[in-house]
Amino acid sequence: MPSPRSAGLIAVVTAMTSLVGGTAAGPAHATDATPAAAAVVPLKEPTNLTELRREAQKAFKGIEDANRTLKARQKQFDTLQKQVVGKLAQLQVADQELAKVRGPLSEIVEYIYQDPSVNSMGSFFPSGDGTPTLRALSDVNHMVAEQNNVVSDAAKLLQDRERLATEAQELRAENLLQEAQLDAEIDALRKRSASLVKSLTRALVKLGVKVNANNRGTGACDPTRVDLAAQYPNGLLPRGFLCPLPQKGEELRADAAIAFADLNVAYQKRFGTPMCISDSYRSLGEQQAVYYQRPGLAATPGKSNHGLGMAVDLCGGVQIFRSAQFNWLEANSKRFGFIHPDWAYHSPFEPWHWEYDPKVGSLL
Repeated sequence: MPSPRSAGLIAVVTAMTSLVGGTAAGPAHATDATPAAAAVVPLKEPTNLTELRREAQKAFKGIEDANRTLKARQKQFDTLQKQVVGKLAQLQVADQELAKVRGPLSEIVEYIYQDPSVNSMGSFFPSGDGTPTLRALSDVNHMVAEQNNVVSDAAKLLQDRERLATEAQELRAENLLQEAQLDAEIDALRKRSASLVKSLTRALVKLGVKVNANNRGTGACDPTRVDLAAQYPNGLLPRGFLCPLPQKGEELRADAAIAFADLNVAYQKRFGTPMCISDSYRSLGEQQAVYYQRPGLAATPGKSNHGLGMAVDLCGGVQIFRSAQFNWLEANSKRFGFIHPDWAYHSPFEPWHWEYDPKVGSLL
């Protein structure tokens, strides 16, 4: 039978072993913010200029949307990072509490070894009044009686520590995963948009459009750059934002030019000849000249859609109200994003004036 001193030491060793070596698996911490993997949907390849333009702009808009989402998520990332910091602070507190629990056990062990009154079996047989021995026995018995409570408290702290460490790790992983997913989405959209723009450029070249005329750069016919073009004042669009039309010397903003090229193909199938253009984009100086030459029939300089690269004046029969060409264009132009504005029917009466409407074009 072990002595009371041996029994006390066994109890201490058991308790310390539980505290140092024991582990408690904390519950897995799942967060609702983790995004699900996006389903891969096969994309229908565009078959004409209008579809190419629409898909290129759609992909580019997807990039803008994803970038906005990324910025919004970045705020969430910052919030999550603060949560990580909070978890780590809680973890530090848990470590401190664990140290406090371990401390008394270490002190008792040290006391048992250092107190000469309990260093042998004989010490447990009273001699004299036996007070020192009884006090030592009382201390050891108290330690043994309390060990289960101490171990239980320590186990809870260990569980909290592991749970907090797991949560902090999961938050970090979640941040990295979401950011990587958004980056991958943006990269895929960017590649698709670039591929569609290249296909669009090749299609325009096949139609006789000299995309890089006057060294304006191939980006002039990139429909994803129209927002940049819209930042310039009316009549002051740089050449690099004006896409040539199949008709020599004429040009429009990229989205309008692509729509017109597609409309021109349909018109030529119907009438056997390409559309006739008398005017397209006008610089501010050209608009001023027209305004003074045709008072009452031209928009104030800086106010004309010609100066935005989104209007054309047509000839070849279209300029004659209710001609076959005019009627066909009236019936079919909206399919390509072009309209004959209401004012051109009466004030001033301009059957030759047609405009590209981005809102109509966006619905195609």
